[in-house]
Amino acid sequence: MTSVSTFFPKLWLSIVVLITALALAPAVASAQLLPPVAPAGNPVTESKVRLGKVLFWDEQVSSTRTVSCGTCHIPTTGGDDPRSADNPAAVHPGPDEIFASGDDILGSPGVPASDDSGLYLLSTHFGLRDQVTARRTVSTINAGYSPTLFWDGRAGEQFLDPVTLEVVLNSGAALESQAVGPIVNDVEMGHLDRSWSDVISRLEMSTPLAVAADAPTALLNWIAGRTYGDLFEEAFGTPEISPARIGMAIATYERLLFTNQAPFDEFLLGADVLTPEELAGRGVFTASSCDRCHSLAIMTDHLFHYTGVRPPTDDVGRFEVTGDADDMGRMRTPSLRNLELRAPYMHNGQLASIEEVVDFYNRGGDFDAPNKDSRVRELFLTMEERSNLIAFLGRPLTDPRLAAGQPPFDRPTLYTESARVPTVEGSGVAGSGGLVPEVVAVEPPLLGNPSFTVAVGGALGGANALLVIDGTDPGLVTPSDGELAFESVVLQGVGVGQGFGSVSLALPTDASFIGRQWFGRWYVEDAGNGGTTAVSKLLRFGMFASLSQNLLMVDGFESGDTSEWSASVP
Repeated sequence: MTSVSTFFPKLWLSIVVLITALALAPAVASAQLLPPVAPAGNPVTESKVRLGKVLFWDEQVSSTRTVSCGTCHIPTTGGDDPRSADNPAAVHPGPDEIFASGDDILGSPGVPASDDSGLYLLSTHFGLRDQVTARRTVSTINAGYSPTLFWDGRAGEQFLDPVTLEVVLNSGAALESQAVGPIVNDVEMGHLDRSWSDVISRLEMSTPLAVAADAPTALLNWIAGRTYGDLFEEAFGTPEISPARIGMAIATYERLLFTNQAPFDEFLLGADVLTPEELAGRGVFTASSCDRCHSLAIMTDHLFHYTGVRPPTDDVGRFEVTGDADDMGRMRTPSLRNLELRAPYMHNGQLASIEEVVDFYNRGGDFDAPNKDSRVRELFLTMEERSNLIAFLGRPLTDPRLAAGQPPFDRPTLYTESARVPTVEGSGVAGSGGLVPEVVAVEPPLLGNPSFTVAVGGALGGANALLVIDGTDPGLVTPSDGELAFESVVLQGVGVGQGFGSVSLALPTDASFIGRQWFGRWYVEDAGNGGTTAVSKLLRFGMFASLSQNLLMVDGFESGDTSEWSASVP
């Protein structure tokens, strides 16, 4: 077994000791930011942290094997989702359900709509593409300090077993409560009506971190080729994989993701580390009452406020939990720590920069309501005050370890960040309406993947469609066979451009397939276009082995060095 000193840097070991010692301590309100308090029923242990880290970063936890908890919570961008910035694929149409109408939301891409067989469904707003959340991601960094989580606070201090609804942890367990939500959500990580039995079955059949492109050596050495059952046994005493244990492991890992080494922390302890502009900005921050909601030392009051970002009926926020009319549109106050890493801002991502945030509050918000916080008012800041405030909200609040991705903020490289994701290229043949059928494939072509889904959309509804995947381009004329796939479906939908369908393939387990390039096209019999065949663009992908399999292939032993194989695997 890997020793504590091998796996944990000294800082991590001190964190574990401190959290354990503080298990019954009151919430921190002093200038020094101490580790978050762990609930008595879920103490921090090395094995549980390791297991939680694996689960947090394993994309296989999602139905499509493309989304992990960490996908939307990248440490180097402050624990938020960097995909929300300047990305058309991260736009939700907002409450009016119309794109580009003024109330769009920059959320997080999740999974395509799908059923329990792996076949894709047509989403009203997103078609066959990744669905997008209706709120901006909230940072996981320092989340362990909050008594409630999510923008509306629906994850509370009491943790209930997601299946039995029995009380597992009676207090201090907002992290556990939050951790189990996205996994079965059919926009974020799950298929329609995903159950916890589905999740557990997936973990039982999956090699931990199999689709990751690489991972911290210490984490790989701890996994050491073991199954998820083995990892749960080390962390909890038995190999049982349960929803409650999944939530407790992820929460334990997240409790170590706190930042207390920013220049502002040194300043709070008396050090002269702020520039004159930053120090003046601190004064503006206090004089403008910003510190009333963003209070020491965590820089949040953990409460809910309506600040005029949008009309309160656009997103009712806390009201959805309490039913109290006074809570209409109120959102949980986010911490300002590491703010400069976390653009865009607000629950809908509408403000692109800290400058825009300061301007928003300087003008007193954009909308009014009877329950609007009275401290959100026109501030009449001078240009110098504005500049100083912006300076204070940047460097002083950023922990350099987080920005650099240093432990405990190191992480695996995800499948979706790698060059292994299938690509679409070239040209096709148009059908009815002049439309070329769209081919969609986002799931990992992992050797032995039992459900690698390839979809087609934008074709003629009700038409016959054929998916062909071969070792060479099948071409623009319908072929007679395909080495990897030759599958027919009748497209759902009615009319021109409304046809869609998908095929879920079981990929081979033969290691000789690793690294080979595969090419696929859809062929749609288009009776509405003179009986011609519409053909999609070319799908290209290469199969790869799991991370642990590849490690074992490096010089015949598990070295933990992934550089050799990652350079050769597509």
